[in-house]
Amino acid sequence: MHILLVEDDAQLAESLATAMRAQGWRADVSARGEPVPASLRQDAYDVLVLDIGLPGIDGLETLRRVREQGSFLPVLMLTARDGVDDRVLGLEHGADDYLAKPFALSELLARLRALVRRHELRRSETLVLAALRYDAAARRAHIGEQPIHLSARECIVLQYLMLKTGQVVLRDQLAALVPGWDAATSDNAIELLISRLRAKIEPGGVRLRTVRGLGYRLEPAPAAAA
Repeated sequence: MHILLVEDDAQLAESLATAMRAQGWRADVSARGEPVPASLRQDAYDVLVLDIGLPGIDGLETLRRVREQGSFLPVLMLTARDGVDDRVLGLEHGADDYLAKPFALSELLARLRALVRRHELRRSETLVLAALRYDAAARRAHIGEQPIHLSARECIVLQYLMLKTGQVVLRDQLAALVPGWDAATSDNAIELLISRLRAKIEPGGVRLRTVRGLGYRLEPAPAAAA
């Protein structure tokens, strides 16, 4: 993950950047908002972390300029302001999420992961694996020409698993992705959803495997891979 962090508190910015890099992510830091639109044109970032209270143009104006140039990059806003009106204003300017200071570092990192995953889902269109097809825009799945009836949560999980075909998707990743779920969501709840989804999609020549102690992997069934 490549992150642009815009924060004028040098000590906080360094602390956040260090934590991000410890995750194996790339983190570039800016203390002002003016260079941000140009930076986003020059480099391929996955997410923008933007403080509202910046010197010069503030975070809201920075975000307005970012959206004005046509960028759909996910944006997490940081602020010392905790009023509802300020949060609404940030979201109306095009922010995807909002975190009030002080915050737990673990929450910031979790929100960044979830933001990027959701952005990946929005970018995808039609995903195909063996006879299974998922139309992300319509949120519909088919096996051949036969529609599969999925719940909203099943749609979200299937789309992400198809984006990560062949890779192990951790339970915590799914919990962070699904609205209403969090890190405290029980393994039983996740396994129940996976079990239902498995029964619906495996007739399409795919296999949804449980990787014990880790999560799940979606892959072509052996016959489909042959």
